[in-house]
Amino acid sequence: MSEKGAKTALTPSTHTTPPAKFSHGVRKGNILQVSGQVGFGPAVPGQAPTPVGPGLREQTLRTLANVEAVLREGGASWEDVVMIRVYLTDTGHFPELNEIYNEFFADLTEAPAARTTVYVGLPAGLLVEIDALAVLG
Repeated sequence: MSEKGAKTALTPSTHTTPPAKFSHGVRKGNILQVSGQVGFGPAVPGQAPTPVGPGLREQTLRTLANVEAVLREGGASWEDVVMIRVYLTDTGHFPELNEIYNEFFADLTEAPAARTTVYVGLPAGLLVEIDALAVLG
């Protein structure tokens, strides 16, 4: 865990090195910010990351798993998350996203995180990106 005031970059073993100078997650004190994650499968050495499937369900579930991997790497869980931002490429996906989201978080025991959903352009083949902010302790 990070010391008070120290900033620690987080990269789970399932993730590739970011393509630019940023971290998959950063923990400073009791704050953990997960950068935008997408539906790439686990890292395979020597291969470029690719989406897990063409559909919103596969990509959303993988994206949530990728966010969760960064949370765990920083000593957090979904129970610690206070804010989630979802970025969708298609406004028509909103109802399906909510269905997937509600199923995924159905067993959450604490108050659900705040959420914002915005519509964006993402690289070809990607339908959803999600980031999260967690407060520990």
